[in-house]
Amino acid sequence: MKDLWYKIKIAAKDKSLNKRLLFIVFALLIFRLLANIPIPAAAGANLESILGGNNFLGFLNILTGGGLSAISVVMLGVGPYITASIIMQLLTIMSPKLKEMYHESGEAGKKKFTQITRYLTIPLAIVQGYGLIFFLQSQGVLLSFDLTTLVINIAIITAGSVLLMWIGELISEFGIGNGVSLIIFAGIVASLPQVISQLVFTFDVSQLPLYLGFVIASLAVIAGIVVMTEAERPVPVTYAKQVRGNKVYGGVSTYLPLRVNQAGVIPIIFALSILIFPQAMVNILSQVDNQLIASISTAINNFLSNTAMFAGLYFVLVFAFTYFYTAVTFDPDAISKNLQQSGAFIPGVRPGQSTADYLTKILGRITMVGATFLGAIAVLPFAMIAVTGNQSLALGGTALLIVVSVILDLIKKVDAQITMREF
Repeated sequence: MKDLWYKIKIAAKDKSLNKRLLFIVFALLIFRLLANIPIPAAAGANLESILGGNNFLGFLNILTGGGLSAISVVMLGVGPYITASIIMQLLTIMSPKLKEMYHESGEAGKKKFTQITRYLTIPLAIVQGYGLIFFLQSQGVLLSFDLTTLVINIAIITAGSVLLMWIGELISEFGIGNGVSLIIFAGIVASLPQVISQLVFTFDVSQLPLYLGFVIASLAVIAGIVVMTEAERPVPVTYAKQVRGNKVYGGVSTYLPLRVNQAGVIPIIFALSILIFPQAMVNILSQVDNQLIASISTAINNFLSNTAMFAGLYFVLVFAFTYFYTAVTFDPDAISKNLQQSGAFIPGVRPGQSTADYLTKILGRITMVGATFLGAIAVLPFAMIAVTGNQSLALGGTALLIVVSVILDLIKKVDAQITMREF
Protein backbone atom coordinates (compact mmCIF):
# COMPACT_ATOMS: atom_id res chain seq x y z
CA MET A 1 0.00 0.00 0.00
CA LYS A 2 2.90 2.34 0.84
CA ASP A 3 4.46 1.58 -2.53
CA LEU A 4 1.18 2.49 -4.25
CA TRP A 5 0.93 5.87 -2.49
CA TYR A 6 4.60 6.50 -3.23
CA LYS A 7 4.03 5.95 -6.95
CA ILE A 8 0.91 8.14 -6.91
CA LYS A 9 2.93 10.98 -5.37
CA ILE A 10 5.64 10.59 -8.03
CA ALA A 11 3.00 10.53 -10.80
CA ALA A 12 1.40 13.70 -9.41
CA LYS A 13 4.75 15.53 -9.54
CA ASP A 14 5.72 14.28 -13.02
CA LYS A 15 4.76 17.09 -15.42
CA SER A 16 5.45 14.98 -18.52
CA LEU A 17 3.21 12.17 -17.30
CA ASN A 18 0.45 14.62 -16.33
CA LYS A 19 0.56 16.17 -19.80
CA ARG A 20 0.16 12.73 -21.38
CA LEU A 21 -2.78 11.87 -19.13
CA LEU A 22 -4.45 15.23 -19.75
CA PHE A 23 -4.00 14.76 -23.49
CA ILE A 24 -5.81 11.40 -23.25
CA VAL A 25 -8.69 13.02 -21.34
CA PHE A 26 -8.92 15.88 -23.85
CA ALA A 27 -8.87 13.51 -26.86
CA LEU A 28 -11.53 11.24 -25.34
CA LEU A 29 -13.75 14.24 -24.57
CA ILE A 30 -13.59 15.23 -28.24
CA PHE A 31 -14.50 11.66 -29.19
CA ARG A 32 -17.51 11.68 -26.84
CA LEU A 33 -18.62 15.02 -28.31
CA LEU A 34 -18.43 13.58 -31.84
CA ALA A 35 -20.30 10.45 -30.71
CA ASN A 36 -23.31 12.63 -29.88
CA ILE A 37 -23.46 14.60 -33.15
CA PRO A 38 -25.92 12.81 -35.49
CA ILE A 39 -25.49 12.61 -39.24
CA PRO A 40 -27.96 14.70 -41.31
CA ALA A 41 -29.96 11.62 -42.40
CA ALA A 42 -30.65 10.58 -38.79
CA ALA A 43 -33.19 13.36 -38.18
CA GLY A 44 -33.62 12.51 -34.51
CA ALA A 45 -33.62 8.73 -35.01
CA ASN A 46 -32.22 6.54 -32.24
CA LEU A 47 -31.23 2.87 -32.12
CA GLU A 48 -31.65 2.27 -28.39
CA SER A 49 -34.92 0.38 -28.92
CA ILE A 50 -33.41 -2.28 -31.20
CA LEU A 51 -29.80 -2.49 -29.96
CA GLY A 52 -30.55 -5.08 -27.29
CA GLY A 53 -32.13 -7.60 -29.65
CA ASN A 54 -29.66 -7.38 -32.51
CA ASN A 55 -26.21 -9.01 -32.22
CA PHE A 56 -24.82 -7.08 -35.17
CA LEU A 57 -25.86 -3.64 -33.90
CA GLY A 58 -24.90 -4.46 -30.33
CA PHE A 59 -21.38 -5.52 -31.25
CA LEU A 60 -20.98 -2.60 -33.64
CA ASN A 61 -22.05 -0.23 -30.87
CA ILE A 62 -19.26 -1.64 -28.68
CA LEU A 63 -16.67 -1.23 -31.44
CA THR A 64 -17.80 2.34 -32.11
CA GLY A 65 -17.64 3.19 -28.43
CA GLY A 66 -21.36 3.97 -28.32
CA GLY A 67 -21.24 6.17 -31.43
CA LEU A 68 -23.78 4.01 -33.29
CA SER A 69 -26.61 4.35 -30.77
CA ALA A 70 -26.96 8.06 -31.60
CA ILE A 71 -26.31 7.44 -35.35
CA SER A 72 -23.45 9.90 -35.00
CA VAL A 73 -20.77 11.11 -37.39
CA VAL A 74 -18.45 8.47 -35.85
CA MET A 75 -21.00 5.67 -36.10
CA LEU A 76 -18.40 3.42 -37.79
CA GLY A 77 -15.90 4.03 -35.01
CA VAL A 78 -12.43 2.63 -35.60
CA GLY A 79 -13.85 -0.47 -37.30
CA PRO A 80 -12.57 0.35 -40.83
CA TYR A 81 -9.08 1.13 -39.48
CA ILE A 82 -8.98 -2.15 -37.55
CA THR A 83 -10.17 -4.07 -40.61
CA ALA A 84 -7.46 -2.39 -42.71
CA SER A 85 -4.85 -3.32 -40.09
CA ILE A 86 -5.99 -6.95 -40.16
CA ILE A 87 -5.80 -7.06 -43.97
CA MET A 88 -2.32 -5.52 -43.99
CA GLN A 89 -1.02 -7.92 -41.33
CA LEU A 90 -2.43 -10.86 -43.26
CA LEU A 91 -0.69 -9.57 -46.38
CA THR A 92 2.64 -9.50 -44.55
CA ILE A 93 2.37 -13.27 -44.23
CA MET A 94 1.65 -13.72 -47.94
CA SER A 95 3.91 -10.98 -49.34
CA PRO A 96 7.68 -11.14 -48.60
CA LYS A 97 8.00 -7.51 -49.72
CA LEU A 98 5.48 -6.27 -47.14
CA LYS A 99 7.04 -8.49 -44.47
CA GLU A 100 10.44 -6.97 -45.19
CA MET A 101 8.93 -3.48 -45.05
CA TYR A 102 7.30 -4.14 -41.68
CA HIS A 103 10.01 -6.16 -39.91
CA GLU A 104 13.33 -5.31 -41.51
CA SER A 105 13.14 -1.80 -42.97
CA GLY A 106 13.31 -0.02 -39.63
CA GLU A 107 11.20 2.94 -38.61
CA ALA A 108 10.85 4.24 -42.19
CA GLY A 109 9.38 0.90 -43.33
CA LYS A 110 6.86 0.85 -40.47
CA LYS A 111 5.78 4.41 -41.25
CA LYS A 112 5.17 3.48 -44.89
CA PHE A 113 3.26 0.37 -43.77
CA THR A 114 1.09 2.51 -41.48
CA GLN A 115 0.45 5.00 -44.29
CA ILE A 116 -0.81 2.23 -46.59
CA THR A 117 -3.11 1.07 -43.78
CA ARG A 118 -4.53 4.59 -43.53
CA TYR A 119 -5.21 4.74 -47.26
CA LEU A 120 -6.94 1.35 -47.13
CA THR A 121 -9.16 2.58 -44.29
CA ILE A 122 -10.94 5.07 -46.57
CA PRO A 123 -12.49 2.62 -49.11
CA LEU A 124 -13.36 0.22 -46.29
CA ALA A 125 -15.13 3.05 -44.45
CA ILE A 126 -17.09 3.91 -47.61
CA VAL A 127 -18.19 0.28 -48.09
CA GLN A 128 -19.12 -0.20 -44.43
CA GLY A 129 -20.90 3.16 -44.27
CA TYR A 130 -22.91 2.37 -47.41
CA GLY A 131 -23.89 -1.05 -46.06
CA LEU A 132 -24.80 0.30 -42.62
CA ILE A 133 -27.03 3.05 -44.04
CA PHE A 134 -28.98 0.55 -46.12
CA PHE A 135 -29.26 -1.76 -43.11
CA LEU A 136 -30.67 1.05 -40.97
CA GLN A 137 -33.12 1.88 -43.76
CA SER A 138 -34.27 -1.74 -43.88
CA GLN A 139 -34.86 -1.63 -40.12
CA GLY A 140 -36.97 1.50 -40.47
CA VAL A 141 -34.54 3.67 -38.50
CA LEU A 142 -33.62 5.86 -41.49
CA LEU A 143 -35.96 7.05 -44.22
CA SER A 144 -35.19 6.65 -47.94
CA PHE A 145 -33.38 9.57 -49.57
CA ASP A 146 -31.96 10.57 -52.94
CA LEU A 147 -28.46 9.85 -54.29
CA THR A 148 -27.05 13.26 -53.35
CA THR A 149 -28.14 12.90 -49.72
CA LEU A 150 -26.72 9.35 -49.66
CA VAL A 151 -23.32 10.51 -50.96
CA ILE A 152 -23.18 13.38 -48.44
CA ASN A 153 -23.97 11.13 -45.49
CA ILE A 154 -21.48 8.45 -46.57
CA ALA A 155 -18.82 11.17 -46.94
CA ILE A 156 -19.58 12.44 -43.43
CA ILE A 157 -19.45 8.91 -41.96
CA THR A 158 -16.16 8.19 -43.75
CA ALA A 159 -14.65 11.48 -42.58
CA GLY A 160 -15.76 10.71 -39.03
CA SER A 161 -14.07 7.31 -39.11
CA VAL A 162 -10.83 8.79 -40.49
CA LEU A 163 -10.94 11.55 -37.86
CA LEU A 164 -11.36 8.95 -35.12
CA MET A 165 -8.44 6.97 -36.56
CA TRP A 166 -6.32 10.13 -36.36
CA ILE A 167 -7.39 10.80 -32.76
CA GLY A 168 -6.47 7.21 -31.84
CA GLU A 169 -3.00 7.59 -33.37
CA LEU A 170 -2.49 10.89 -31.55
CA ILE A 171 -3.37 9.21 -28.25
CA SER A 172 -0.84 6.44 -28.97
CA GLU A 173 1.85 9.02 -29.83
CA PHE A 174 1.27 11.79 -27.30
CA GLY A 175 -0.65 9.93 -24.61
CA ILE A 176 -0.18 6.56 -22.92
CA GLY A 177 -1.35 3.17 -24.16
CA ASN A 178 -3.11 2.07 -27.33
CA GLY A 179 -5.33 4.83 -28.72
CA VAL A 180 -7.81 2.53 -30.48
CA SER A 181 -8.35 0.45 -27.31
CA LEU A 182 -8.79 3.59 -25.21
CA ILE A 183 -11.43 4.98 -27.58
CA ILE A 184 -13.48 1.76 -27.34
CA PHE A 185 -12.90 1.74 -23.57
CA ALA A 186 -14.18 5.34 -23.26
CA GLY A 187 -17.36 4.48 -25.16
CA ILE A 188 -18.09 1.49 -22.92
CA VAL A 189 -17.45 3.44 -19.71
CA ALA A 190 -19.60 6.34 -20.96
CA SER A 191 -22.58 3.98 -21.27
CA LEU A 192 -22.28 2.70 -17.66
CA PRO A 193 -24.37 5.48 -16.02
CA GLN A 194 -27.26 4.77 -18.39
CA VAL A 195 -27.04 1.01 -17.79
CA ILE A 196 -26.93 1.47 -14.01
CA SER A 197 -29.90 3.88 -14.08
CA GLN A 198 -31.93 1.39 -16.15
CA LEU A 199 -31.17 -1.37 -13.65
CA VAL A 200 -32.22 0.90 -10.76
CA PHE A 201 -35.51 1.94 -12.39
CA THR A 202 -36.40 -1.58 -13.53
CA PHE A 203 -35.27 -3.27 -10.28
CA ASP A 204 -37.39 -6.29 -9.44
CA VAL A 205 -36.98 -7.99 -6.06
CA SER A 206 -37.85 -11.35 -7.60
CA GLN A 207 -34.82 -10.99 -9.88
CA LEU A 208 -32.43 -10.45 -6.94
CA PRO A 209 -30.79 -13.91 -7.24
CA LEU A 210 -30.13 -13.16 -10.93
CA TYR A 211 -28.52 -9.81 -10.11
CA LEU A 212 -26.37 -11.38 -7.39
CA GLY A 213 -25.34 -14.15 -9.76
CA PHE A 214 -24.38 -11.60 -12.39
CA VAL A 215 -22.28 -9.62 -9.86
CA ILE A 216 -20.51 -12.79 -8.70
CA ALA A 217 -19.90 -13.87 -12.31
CA SER A 218 -18.57 -10.38 -13.16
CA LEU A 219 -16.14 -10.45 -10.23
CA ALA A 220 -15.01 -13.95 -11.23
CA VAL A 221 -14.48 -12.78 -14.82
CA ILE A 222 -12.49 -9.75 -13.66
CA ALA A 223 -10.32 -11.95 -11.43
CA GLY A 224 -9.82 -14.40 -14.30
CA ILE A 225 -8.85 -11.64 -16.73
CA VAL A 226 -6.32 -10.19 -14.27
CA VAL A 227 -4.80 -13.62 -13.58
CA MET A 228 -4.57 -14.56 -17.28
CA THR A 229 -3.18 -11.15 -18.25
CA GLU A 230 -0.46 -11.31 -15.60
CA ALA A 231 0.32 -15.04 -16.03
CA GLU A 232 3.75 -15.81 -17.49
CA ARG A 233 5.71 -18.90 -18.43
CA PRO A 234 9.36 -18.21 -17.44
CA VAL A 235 11.91 -19.76 -19.79
CA PRO A 236 15.34 -20.06 -18.07
CA VAL A 237 18.20 -18.31 -19.89
CA THR A 238 21.90 -18.53 -19.03
CA TYR A 239 24.62 -16.17 -20.27
CA ALA A 240 27.91 -17.87 -21.12
CA LYS A 241 31.05 -16.73 -19.33
CA GLN A 242 33.34 -14.51 -21.37
CA VAL A 243 36.89 -13.57 -20.44
CA ARG A 244 38.04 -10.09 -21.46
CA GLY A 245 41.48 -9.22 -20.19
CA ASN A 246 41.59 -10.04 -16.51
CA LYS A 247 37.81 -9.84 -16.05
CA VAL A 248 35.14 -12.52 -16.45
CA TYR A 249 31.74 -11.44 -17.78
CA GLY A 250 28.47 -13.36 -17.97
CA GLY A 251 27.74 -16.62 -16.22
CA VAL A 252 24.46 -15.25 -14.80
CA SER A 253 21.06 -16.92 -15.09
CA THR A 254 17.80 -15.15 -15.76
CA TYR A 255 14.55 -15.99 -17.53
CA LEU A 256 12.57 -15.01 -20.61
CA PRO A 257 8.93 -14.24 -19.65
CA LEU A 258 6.37 -15.59 -22.12
CA ARG A 259 2.91 -14.21 -21.39
CA VAL A 260 -0.01 -16.64 -21.48
CA ASN A 261 -2.17 -13.94 -23.09
CA GLN A 262 0.44 -12.40 -25.39
CA ALA A 263 -2.15 -10.67 -27.59
CA GLY A 264 -4.07 -8.87 -24.83
CA VAL A 265 -7.45 -7.47 -25.86
CA ILE A 266 -6.57 -7.10 -29.57
CA PRO A 267 -8.14 -10.47 -30.65
CA ILE A 268 -11.51 -9.35 -29.25
CA ILE A 269 -11.36 -6.07 -31.17
CA PHE A 270 -10.23 -7.86 -34.35
CA ALA A 271 -13.04 -10.41 -34.04
CA LEU A 272 -15.66 -7.68 -33.55
CA SER A 273 -14.39 -5.86 -36.61
CA ILE A 274 -14.47 -8.98 -38.78
CA LEU A 275 -17.99 -9.86 -37.61
CA ILE A 276 -19.19 -6.43 -38.70
CA PHE A 277 -17.70 -6.48 -42.20
CA PRO A 278 -19.77 -9.44 -43.59
CA GLN A 279 -22.94 -7.78 -42.30
CA ALA A 280 -22.08 -4.60 -44.18
CA MET A 281 -21.40 -6.58 -47.38
CA VAL A 282 -24.65 -8.54 -47.00
CA ASN A 283 -26.60 -5.30 -46.66
CA ILE A 284 -25.06 -4.03 -49.91
CA LEU A 285 -25.58 -7.30 -51.82
CA SER A 286 -29.20 -7.50 -50.68
CA GLN A 287 -29.90 -4.44 -52.86
CA VAL A 288 -28.61 -6.18 -56.02
CA ASP A 289 -31.36 -7.25 -58.45
CA ASN A 290 -30.17 -10.84 -58.79
CA GLN A 291 -31.96 -13.88 -57.37
CA LEU A 292 -28.78 -15.88 -56.68
CA ILE A 293 -26.96 -13.03 -54.93
CA ALA A 294 -30.09 -12.17 -52.94
CA SER A 295 -30.49 -15.77 -51.77
CA ILE A 296 -26.81 -15.98 -50.75
CA SER A 297 -27.14 -12.69 -48.84
CA THR A 298 -30.26 -13.99 -47.06
CA ALA A 299 -28.52 -17.24 -46.11
CA ILE A 300 -25.50 -15.37 -44.67
CA ASN A 301 -27.78 -12.97 -42.82
CA ASN A 302 -29.80 -15.83 -41.32
CA PHE A 303 -26.57 -17.54 -40.23
CA LEU A 304 -25.29 -14.40 -38.50
CA SER A 305 -28.71 -13.72 -36.94
CA ASN A 306 -28.70 -17.14 -35.25
CA THR A 307 -27.38 -16.59 -31.72
CA ALA A 308 -25.76 -20.03 -31.42
CA MET A 309 -24.04 -19.72 -34.81
CA PHE A 310 -22.98 -16.16 -34.07
CA ALA A 311 -21.51 -17.14 -30.69
CA GLY A 312 -19.68 -20.09 -32.26
CA LEU A 313 -18.20 -17.93 -35.01
CA TYR A 314 -17.25 -15.29 -32.45
CA PHE A 315 -15.39 -17.90 -30.35
CA VAL A 316 -13.53 -19.26 -33.39
CA LEU A 317 -12.49 -15.78 -34.53
CA VAL A 318 -11.24 -14.77 -31.08
CA PHE A 319 -9.34 -18.07 -30.79
CA ALA A 320 -7.80 -17.74 -34.26
CA PHE A 321 -6.87 -14.05 -33.87
CA THR A 322 -5.15 -14.78 -30.54
CA TYR A 323 -2.78 -17.16 -32.37
CA PHE A 324 -2.48 -14.82 -35.34
CA TYR A 325 -1.63 -11.70 -33.35
CA THR A 326 0.78 -13.63 -31.13
CA ALA A 327 2.59 -14.92 -34.24
CA VAL A 328 2.80 -11.38 -35.66
CA THR A 329 4.11 -9.72 -32.49
CA PHE A 330 6.39 -12.49 -31.15
CA ASP A 331 9.05 -13.89 -33.50
CA PRO A 332 10.85 -16.96 -32.01
CA ASP A 333 13.49 -16.84 -34.75
CA ALA A 334 14.40 -13.24 -33.90
CA ILE A 335 14.48 -14.03 -30.17
CA SER A 336 16.72 -17.05 -30.81
CA LYS A 337 19.06 -14.95 -32.96
CA ASN A 338 19.29 -12.20 -30.31
CA LEU A 339 20.02 -14.72 -27.56
CA GLN A 340 22.77 -16.32 -29.66
CA GLN A 341 24.36 -12.98 -30.51
CA SER A 342 24.42 -11.93 -26.84
CA GLY A 343 26.02 -15.21 -25.77
CA ALA A 344 22.90 -16.53 -24.04
CA PHE A 345 21.28 -19.95 -24.31
CA ILE A 346 18.44 -21.98 -22.85
CA PRO A 347 19.86 -24.82 -20.69
CA GLY A 348 19.48 -28.18 -22.45
CA VAL A 349 18.59 -26.59 -25.81
CA ARG A 350 21.06 -25.94 -28.63
CA PRO A 351 21.33 -22.33 -29.86
CA GLY A 352 19.90 -21.35 -33.23
CA GLN A 353 17.00 -23.16 -34.85
CA SER A 354 16.57 -25.60 -31.95
CA THR A 355 15.98 -22.66 -29.60
CA ALA A 356 13.47 -21.13 -32.02
CA ASP A 357 11.60 -24.45 -32.27
CA TYR A 358 11.61 -24.81 -28.47
CA LEU A 359 10.16 -21.31 -27.98
CA THR A 360 7.55 -21.95 -30.70
CA LYS A 361 6.48 -25.17 -28.96
CA ILE A 362 6.10 -23.48 -25.56
CA LEU A 363 4.36 -20.44 -27.06
CA GLY A 364 1.88 -22.70 -28.88
CA ARG A 365 0.94 -24.47 -25.64
CA ILE A 366 0.44 -21.39 -23.49
CA THR A 367 -1.36 -19.53 -26.30
CA MET A 368 -3.83 -22.42 -26.43
CA VAL A 369 -4.75 -21.65 -22.82
CA GLY A 370 -4.95 -17.90 -23.42
CA ALA A 371 -6.98 -18.24 -26.65
CA THR A 372 -9.46 -20.66 -25.05
CA PHE A 373 -9.92 -18.32 -22.08
CA LEU A 374 -10.50 -15.25 -24.27
CA GLY A 375 -12.98 -17.14 -26.47
CA ALA A 376 -14.85 -18.54 -23.45
CA ILE A 377 -15.15 -15.12 -21.81
CA ALA A 378 -16.34 -13.58 -25.09
CA VAL A 379 -19.21 -16.07 -25.53
CA LEU A 380 -20.05 -16.46 -21.83
CA PRO A 381 -22.83 -13.80 -21.99
CA PHE A 382 -24.61 -15.80 -24.71
CA ALA A 383 -24.64 -18.82 -22.41
CA MET A 384 -25.97 -16.65 -19.58
CA ILE A 385 -28.77 -15.37 -21.82
CA ALA A 386 -29.70 -18.93 -22.75
CA VAL A 387 -29.95 -19.81 -19.04
CA THR A 388 -31.55 -16.63 -17.67
CA GLY A 389 -33.34 -15.20 -20.72
CA ASN A 390 -32.16 -11.70 -19.75
CA GLN A 391 -30.97 -9.71 -22.79
CA SER A 392 -29.27 -7.07 -20.61
CA LEU A 393 -26.38 -9.51 -20.07
CA ALA A 394 -25.75 -9.93 -23.82
CA LEU A 395 -22.66 -7.79 -24.16
CA GLY A 396 -21.40 -7.74 -20.57
CA GLY A 397 -18.56 -10.23 -21.07
CA THR A 398 -17.01 -8.56 -24.10
CA ALA A 399 -17.32 -5.07 -22.61
CA LEU A 400 -15.89 -6.24 -19.28
CA LEU A 401 -13.00 -7.96 -21.03
CA ILE A 402 -12.08 -4.82 -22.97
CA VAL A 403 -12.43 -2.50 -19.96
CA VAL A 404 -10.35 -4.63 -17.57
CA SER A 405 -7.65 -5.35 -20.16
CA VAL A 406 -7.31 -1.69 -21.15
CA ILE A 407 -7.12 -0.59 -17.49
CA LEU A 408 -4.41 -3.18 -16.76
CA ASP A 409 -2.44 -2.09 -19.82
CA LEU A 410 -2.77 1.59 -18.88
CA ILE A 411 -1.62 0.91 -15.31
CA LYS A 412 1.45 -0.93 -16.64
CA LYS A 413 2.30 1.90 -19.02
CA VAL A 414 1.95 4.53 -16.26
CA ASP A 415 4.05 2.38 -13.92
CA ALA A 416 6.73 2.12 -16.63
CA GLN A 417 6.76 5.91 -17.00
CA ILE A 418 7.16 6.31 -13.21
CA THR A 419 9.99 3.74 -13.15
CA MET A 420 11.79 5.58 -15.97
CA ARG A 421 11.50 8.84 -14.02
CA GLU A 422 12.99 7.21 -10.90
CA PHE A 423 16.04 6.05 -12.84
